[in-house]
Amino acid sequence: MKQIVLVAETGSDINPALAAEYNIKIVPMHVSFDHETMEDGAFPVEKIVDYYEETGKLPKTSGSTPGDFETAFDRIHAEYPDAQLLYLAYSAVTTCSMQSAVLAAEERDYVTILDTKQVSAGQCNVVIAVAELLQQHPDWTMAEAVRAAEDLIARARMCFMPENLEFLRAGGRVSNVAFLGAKLLNLHPVIEILDGKLVATKKYRGKMKKVAVQMLTEYAEKYNLERDCLWFVWVVGFPDAVRQAVEEAAKVLGFKKTRWIQAGGVITTHGGPAAFGLAGFSEVKEGH
Repeated sequence: MKQIVLVAETGSDINPALAAEYNIKIVPMHVSFDHETMEDGAFPVEKIVDYYEETGKLPKTSGSTPGDFETAFDRIHAEYPDAQLLYLAYSAVTTCSMQSAVLAAEERDYVTILDTKQVSAGQCNVVIAVAELLQQHPDWTMAEAVRAAEDLIARARMCFMPENLEFLRAGGRVSNVAFLGAKLLNLHPVIEILDGKLVATKKYRGKMKKVAVQMLTEYAEKYNLERDCLWFVWVVGFPDAVRQAVEEAAKVLGFKKTRWIQAGGVITTHGGPAAFGLAGFSEVKEGH
């Protein structure tokens, strides 16, 4: 059977250690500071926070280009000439990355593309789960890998909570009125990834330590998350006390393992400092 190599973008927040462990190839997305565009992952994320504090503006993010994928596909093909590539894409409704890959794959018949309909830890969760299945089933065909990935994508769940709305306001995603109201009332919106889109579904009131645990508890129950593994993603500035609180809550809820990743440039730009998110899979219902 031909080896299957997985591909994802930096917006998945799959760090170099995870990428190396599972042999996942990462394609850069981009962050632009005025007239300087840099590859996501090529600079410390603190640069985004510093830039906002110095200028009052947020950098702009953009997806991977067709050229990024052409370079990546050709490099992987040269290294693994007999392999098939399975690109598990960052939500296609949020960025141009998947469309760029489709263009790049037109004359490369060794590339298969699936939309994870997820971002950040949600995408990471799917990609790592597929990678683990491929390790367990090295003889799988691409058709078998795709079927397994589609099942995982259908059950993937992710939400996140900004510490405050300042970056969302600066990026034009919430109004000044909503920002001021949330600040006065100490409100934290929950953003869920629903069918690839980022949708505000609920608001919690109070300090981050309390509301992060509330979000975890209610979200895990709402979607009947599998207890084998839960992914957490954090943005620079996330307090250790909140981390410890959600770790303890996850144990109480019966999660056997929790895994943490840090948000890169794309997610940091959108969520802002100290944001927090989680991702897992809904359990398969009986009879399905």
